[in-house]
Amino acid sequence: MDIGNPAVNITIFAVFVVATLFIVLRVASRNQTAADYYAGGRSFTGQQNGIAISGDYLSAASFLGIAGAVAVYGYDGFLYSIGFLVAWLVALLLVAELLRNTGRFTMADVVSFRMRQRPVRTAASTSTLAVSFFYLLAQMAGAGGLVALLLGIDSGSGQRVVIAVVGAIMVFYVLVGGMKGTTWVQIVKALLLITGAGVMTVWVMAKHNFNLSSLLAAAVERAGGAEGLLEPMNRYGASATTKLDFISLALALVLGTAGLPHVLMRFYTVPTAKQARHSVTWAIALIGLFYLFSLILGYGAGALVGRDEILNAPGGVNSAAPLLAYELGGTILLGIIAAVAFATILAVVAGLTITASASFAHDIYANVIKKGEMGANDEVRVARITAVVIGAVAIVGGIFANGQNVAFLVALAFAVAASANLPVILYSLFWKRFNTRGALWSIYGGLATAVTLIVFSPVVSGKPVDPATGRSPSMLQDVDFHWFPLDNPGLVSIPAGFLLGWIGTRTSSEFNAAKYAEMEVRSLTGAGAEKAVQH
Repeated sequence: MDIGNPAVNITIFAVFVVATLFIVLRVASRNQTAADYYAGGRSFTGQQNGIAISGDYLSAASFLGIAGAVAVYGYDGFLYSIGFLVAWLVALLLVAELLRNTGRFTMADVVSFRMRQRPVRTAASTSTLAVSFFYLLAQMAGAGGLVALLLGIDSGSGQRVVIAVVGAIMVFYVLVGGMKGTTWVQIVKALLLITGAGVMTVWVMAKHNFNLSSLLAAAVERAGGAEGLLEPMNRYGASATTKLDFISLALALVLGTAGLPHVLMRFYTVPTAKQARHSVTWAIALIGLFYLFSLILGYGAGALVGRDEILNAPGGVNSAAPLLAYELGGTILLGIIAAVAFATILAVVAGLTITASASFAHDIYANVIKKGEMGANDEVRVARITAVVIGAVAIVGGIFANGQNVAFLVALAFAVAASANLPVILYSLFWKRFNTRGALWSIYGGLATAVTLIVFSPVVSGKPVDPATGRSPSMLQDVDFHWFPLDNPGLVSIPAGFLLGWIGTRTSSEFNAAKYAEMEVRSLTGAGAEKAVQH
């Protein structure tokens, strides 16, 4: 399937990549300390960080996956947007300010504050790496499909090369720019993405006389009169199993954000807890606006491009937004939108990589292996080496996940985060009795439950072949070893994480009253937070 002019597409794409690389190189000279590399020197304002958070959060799942899901499934596709947005209320009310007051660089700083440091830091870092891996799968899969469409690459080997190139550029961002470079790329990318989506939204509405009803009717007509596009449960209402799957998905989306390590790490890039809270309000406003755009873009793609054309394009359902851009503005708009989407993937992947590498270097290597006896420069060096390893793992994983709907893959990452990270964060901040055993059982138990159920779910194997595409929607073709019926494990794994944390705590007598009192005062008032920053 030939879309546009590959030479024009690659030229626009190259301009965006060069521009973002220039930004990274420009700020790279300012990375002098561990705080600079991990937290951008805590020099960003709430507004800047809020825009960067929206850039971090509005990933390939938001732009490519949700637009595609709305185009193909209608109303049910928009449920992703609702879940992703509502989740920020949990982050705002329960996590953002308290986390910024208590920690230094990573989630493990908060969780291990009043526990035995080494085992809890190891567990928190393991969970961080697992969540980052699942999230990376989604971004790399989106990159493969997007650039395959951009360059007209239909072969699997060509798309694998594309995914490898994405991984290489992402690693360069992290190695050179650190958190400062990554943050500025995210700010620029967020503004470009929201502006591009806004322009396309106005354009789609103009083609339908700015009448939403006309747009929806056109989408239904293009889909052959599929009235289900406008009704709930078009995808999830077929059986009791699919309805349970929807509940599981909703739980994962709403509770997952507050446990995402790359989002939590962003709260440390501002100087105060007040600015952290200010960041979230900015992020909610921008993310909410974008998701309104995604609804129009999804139905616009359904009306102007068509369901079958989207499913048969390179990248499948993830191609809806780029195909819509081509339908609206031809080669130039396609090149611009695809390049912005690619910059989106690069920025998010870079943020995930720096989070995962910081967690390993700061939590496991510096505080567990070296027991806190190593210099900041050595710690940063280990983080950079880890970033290269994570990049290689992400490339391999992205190749296996290529062709999957990226919004759905991100939902798996949210399920793991909500199962392993959220219970231990909330227990640490709000439950006086919580202790080391509870933290370990909560993290490892929630993580093991979520990952096991994903591995043995229809997502990995066992789904029947889709007649429209000629292949199974599962990651592995021609095999079936699934026994868990739901696509998303959240309905089982999230309660398991909370329950195991409670049981572990109740079966241990450990309790450090002085440390809990110190943490409570610090988390609520910010007293002592600056001391932690300068530590």
